[in-house]
Amino acid sequence: MIVPWEEYEMSGWRIAGYTELRELGAGAQGRVVLARDDASGHPVAVKYLAADAGADDRERLRHEAQMLARAESPHIARPYRLVESDAGAALVMEAVDGVSLKTLLAEHGALGPEAALSVLKGSLLGLAAAHAVGVVHRDFKPANIVVPADGRSRLVDFGIAVPAGRATGGAGTPAYMAPEQWTRHQATPATDVYAATCVFVECASGARPFGGDLAELRAAHLTAPAPVERVPAPLRPLVATGMAKDPADRPAGTAAFVDELEHAARAAYGDDWEQRGVRALAGASAALAALFPLAAWLAGGGAAGAAGAGAGAAGAGAGAGAAALGKTAAAAGTAKGFMGGIAGIAAATVGTAAVVGAGAVIVVRAGGDDPKPRSVSASPVALVKPVGCRTGESPSEPAGSSTPPATVRLPRHVTLPAGTAVYYTQDKQLVVGPAGARCEKFQGAANSSVNIGPDSMHMVSVFNVASYGSIMDAQCAYFPDSPEAAKARRERPDCGWRPRTSEKLPGTKVRATLTTEPPNGTTPGGPFTSATLATMAGGLPVSLTCAMPYDRRNVCVAAFTHWYAQAATPADADLDTAARQIAAFVARARYA
Repeated sequence: MIVPWEEYEMSGWRIAGYTELRELGAGAQGRVVLARDDASGHPVAVKYLAADAGADDRERLRHEAQMLARAESPHIARPYRLVESDAGAALVMEAVDGVSLKTLLAEHGALGPEAALSVLKGSLLGLAAAHAVGVVHRDFKPANIVVPADGRSRLVDFGIAVPAGRATGGAGTPAYMAPEQWTRHQATPATDVYAATCVFVECASGARPFGGDLAELRAAHLTAPAPVERVPAPLRPLVATGMAKDPADRPAGTAAFVDELEHAARAAYGDDWEQRGVRALAGASAALAALFPLAAWLAGGGAAGAAGAGAGAAGAGAGAGAAALGKTAAAAGTAKGFMGGIAGIAAATVGTAAVVGAGAVIVVRAGGDDPKPRSVSASPVALVKPVGCRTGESPSEPAGSSTPPATVRLPRHVTLPAGTAVYYTQDKQLVVGPAGARCEKFQGAANSSVNIGPDSMHMVSVFNVASYGSIMDAQCAYFPDSPEAAKARRERPDCGWRPRTSEKLPGTKVRATLTTEPPNGTTPGGPFTSATLATMAGGLPVSLTCAMPYDRRNVCVAAFTHWYAQAATPADADLDTAARQIAAFVARARYA
């Protein structure tokens, strides 16, 4: 798609269409500024390359945009677009309103075991999303983690990330570099696990695992035992395994380490350890709200109208400590309230790159190794051409009876991962599923279903109940606390079945529940995801089930978010919150 030059024209180091508000940081590679998107009014972070940046620097920035676009997670700051011209290059990203973990540690010292565990868990979940698409961060450290006023940490910099297994030349920050970064210079997910454990030790104890000059740090990381004595006894096995010298002795993967962390934390601090840890982080972050990127903008009236809606939110999250925060906590509440309403800005442009040349801009997807031009919308929603469901086995067969509309609007909360498409079923439903797959309808007396995918472990399926008994079963299983389920149980005390786990999504007019249920049929050799999103309007439940290998779970995230966004109305449901909840739930819906 060719976009008029005026839309992306750069003047000096400023991209047209964005008003710079303040500088967030600067260094040899360039600077990061807080800016306002003039079209939407939303804040963004813009990472500008230095004026003397060369071809290698540009390639690293392109690579970072691709890495961020592929590693979709609520624990990672989102990229919006990459803009390049003869004058320079810049990456437009989500503005995470909070303070860096480095600043928190400098101000408060040790954060306590529960808060440290919360940081470690959020970090590992963000890294797991990157590892799932074959990306190793390589430079995990407190400066690259931001803690917003809600206390949930986010990764914000993938500047030197590389594909797993690549020889890397030993880049990283010495205080957190794994032994293999000092010797073999090879990056693996275990490398990030080591760095995350080092940060955990620092959060729990207030000091880095090892000190000294470069030679002393090298010797310590290569030969010194893990400093398990720095953390409480129940947590020492986490440090011992996470900082094992041999990568093979560390946890099998980031997700496996999360499981170990959860078990240790519950055993030591109870089932509500995470809520207490997040509250402690929220309080520590809110106490420094004057340093939030949006603080100056809000103080100057840049978010007029948002202040009233958001005031006090951070103070409430910080718990009893809020009383001592005064005006600072109120400012944090304003910032959180404002940011909470705009999370996931313009998903249509997430992972896109605007490459400038010959007076025009070509907008391309930055989600793969070799992105190809594609048409996108400059509005907060994307226009996508849906695929008609094929009635036969061969991908080359025509759509048959399900001729799709020319385009559909993809909600801004939905980003299609590589290898997915929007399908138009025979029942005139829009469903996200694996690209190039069969789309088959099965009709029975009690129900009907539409299955999209090549097999039982690469499939998205819509299940419509039709008989009275199957409707009652679905009401009791997915919505056990509903009036409909209560009525069904009066008629049938054994109504329904019990899903493995379940969570409600926001909204009342269209009710929705996420569940995990073991799949039917053959399972793959490795970890996989199997989850269901059930919605109910007017007492009629409909379920969408997704089964994927764990490294393709983002297909399920997109499918569920799209399905829920179609069913819910903005006036009734908080779609931003729902999108984050869906992504987190799918990340936990893991089977061995």
